[in-house]
Amino acid sequence: MPVRSLSSSVIRWPDKKAVDEAVRNWAETAAGERREVVRIGYFGSYARDDWGVGSDLDIVIVVEDAPEPFQRRAAKWDATTLPVPADLLIYTEHEWDAIDPQSRFGKVIKNETVWAYVRSRR
Repeated sequence: MPVRSLSSSVIRWPDKKAVDEAVRNWAETAAGERREVVRIGYFGSYARDDWGVGSDLDIVIVVEDAPEPFQRRAAKWDATTLPVPADLLIYTEHEWDAIDPQSRFGKVIKNETVWAYVRSRR
């Protein structure tokens, strides 16, 4: 029979509401600092609401254009203020539009992304 101990560790992990709010605040700040940002959203376990202890955050950022190759773009972004570890995928508008919506990844990212920031039309 399990025994609860007052000295045992309890792992707490931010829930979807806390993460969503943090992403929205982070996205607004990032978009204010970077004029090239078109959209910022998240997909994966937090978007599907099946997150758990240890879940990370999958963030997609769409920018007008980028001089760096895809693999190097995330290095210039600081996501350490978010409450959970984050993986950043940064696409140009052209690359985003070119994602095949019929591919497995395309179906996930195009249908599942929760947009936290969308630039208003100028």
